[in-house]
Amino acid sequence: MGRGGALSESVLKKIILSYSYVAIWIFLSFTVIVYNKYILDRNMYNWPYPISLTMIHMGFCSSLAYILVSVLKVVEPVQMTLDVYLKSVVPIGFLYSLSLWLSNSAYIYLSVSFIQMLKALMPVAVYSIGVLFKKEGFKGQTMSNMLSISFGVAIAAYGEAKYNSWGVTLQLGAVAFEATRLVLIQILLTSKGITFNPITSLYYVAPCCLVFLSVPWIIVELPKLRDTSSFHFDYFIFGTNSICAFALNLAVFLLVGKTSALTMNVAGVVKDWLLIAFSWSVIKDTVTPINLFGYLIAFMGVAYYNHAKLQALKAKEAEKKTTQFDLDDESGKLLDQKDEKSARKSDSDK
Repeated sequence: MGRGGALSESVLKKIILSYSYVAIWIFLSFTVIVYNKYILDRNMYNWPYPISLTMIHMGFCSSLAYILVSVLKVVEPVQMTLDVYLKSVVPIGFLYSLSLWLSNSAYIYLSVSFIQMLKALMPVAVYSIGVLFKKEGFKGQTMSNMLSISFGVAIAAYGEAKYNSWGVTLQLGAVAFEATRLVLIQILLTSKGITFNPITSLYYVAPCCLVFLSVPWIIVELPKLRDTSSFHFDYFIFGTNSICAFALNLAVFLLVGKTSALTMNVAGVVKDWLLIAFSWSVIKDTVTPINLFGYLIAFMGVAYYNHAKLQALKAKEAEKKTTQFDLDDESGKLLDQKDEKSARKSDSDK
């Protein structure tokens, strides 16, 4: 084959790999969500202890990350001072623990499909908190887009057959804490040039989450677990569930590292529709036409938001290329002038 054929094969390989990363992430994200719902739901496995489940995940992830970083040396640790850890990692770990606790708690009260509809509010929360912390500029068009997403989610909530106000409060709280965490990562870590991959992120953040979660666990769930004397720890259920949670972190790294965060956002929309279909057809959750109509409006808002971000990213990259071209052109002119001066000096010396 000629050069064009080789290029086509390279592009095809890249496309196949990208779709593979997307498929792996969707599968693992799908599995963790459904698995958590199965464990926590009173009508399924019936183990309604979200703090305990989150602590099992964090304990498993902390241990495995420690082995990979400190024992096997698979990943190099980040250069971390005590001051940076206390002022940056600890607040992020605190928000992450609250986000996981509340999101897992919501599975006890709400259907999988409705939770995914509520999660469509994540761009709204991230943008609003970004504006609050002055990481995002306020734009009327973007805010209108955010309001359309919120309006769609409100319609979906209105049409929810098994609406539970406490479950909605928990899920909205989880969205708010997660959005704040994402913004603080930019402010506290990215601005200092500190970047984590999933393993180093769990290495530093998971133990912090474990400590924070232990406080409400001792107060809220430990007394209940003591009273449930018939409970026996199921190593297979909780072991495989924790492995899936850890694998999901690695899948996120693969997807964002090999493609982009925008690809993950688009893949997330596909995953949400699959979960809604699964929830309706397999778990037999009630999904009403008003549910779907509201979520469709929110989905269109999220799709437009992702499209706008993509266009802004392309414009930024084009601007960089233009700037680089101008710099290279200017450098070339300076070199030509320097060569011309050298040539004139050489002629005058002769």
